Amino acid sequence: MNLGVQGGQLSPCPDSPNCVSSTATRDDQKMAPLAVSGDPDRAWQRLQDLLAKLPRTRVVKADQLYLHIEFTSLIFRFVDDVEFLRDDANRCIHFRSASRIGHSDLGVNRRRMELIQQKFAVAQ
Repeated sequence: MNLGVQGGQLSPCPDSPNCVSSTATRDDQKMAPLAVSGDPDRAWQRLQDLLAKLPRTRVVKADQLYLHIEFTSLIFRFVDDVEFLRDDANRCIHFRSASRIGHSDLGVNRRRMELIQQKFAVAQ
């Protein structure tokens, strides 16, 4: 697994279509980061509270700047790794969501991150 912060950034997505990221360079993998309005510490806590309410999640690592969550699919128990990285200077939270195995995820990671983006925007 190519996870964690390297050089102050999340790892790039692999060439497979089962990854989306706010720092990706390919259009089919790129998504906007989570926009932060107000206090960055409160936004970070809101994100963690939001994620805790989603089903089949497990916090792997959480600190003041980085968050790693495992999402497990209901039927086949596939695990996806979702990472978040605070960027207070740009008032956003970057993310990377990727399947651990396989080539295609049938859009699961993108749909999950779109849902998280919507819920995070409403919570502000």
